[in-house]
Amino acid sequence: QSQTVDIPQTLKDALRKFRFARRSSGSAAMVVKIKKAELIMEEVEQFDSISPEELAEELPENSPRYVLLSYELEHSDGRKSYPLVLINWAPTSSEIGLLTLHASALLNFQNTADVAKIIEVRDGPESLTKTAIDSKLLS
Repeated sequence: QSQTVDIPQTLKDALRKFRFARRSSGSAAMVVKIKKAELIMEEVEQFDSISPEELAEELPENSPRYVLLSYELEHSDGRKSYPLVLINWAPTSSEIGLLTLHASALLNFQNTADVAKIIEVRDGPESLTKTAIDSKLLS
């Protein structure tokens, strides 16, 4: 009973465009959800110059999302880089069927978005902070 979730071409194009956008300051995010009835993914919205804390406020408390994050990372020597990170927003309070579907499609989304690093967020805004992301990316 493995259901596959389709990633429409329009979303693939949007992901590609997001990935290749030139960033010179701040973090940007693209939020994607699964439409359970149709078994397709769709873009919810994009944010420019958003902090992880602000992003956490925008995400639903009881529903999983994939978040493609172009993250402004400050290195100890003062350099800045903009790594692409996939935030797997999967609150434990989400409907179990949706969480299962979300988990089963994660790898396909990761491959399509062409992003290497995944950060799992299961307990809501507390673990989506600059400190949390920095510690995962700088370790």
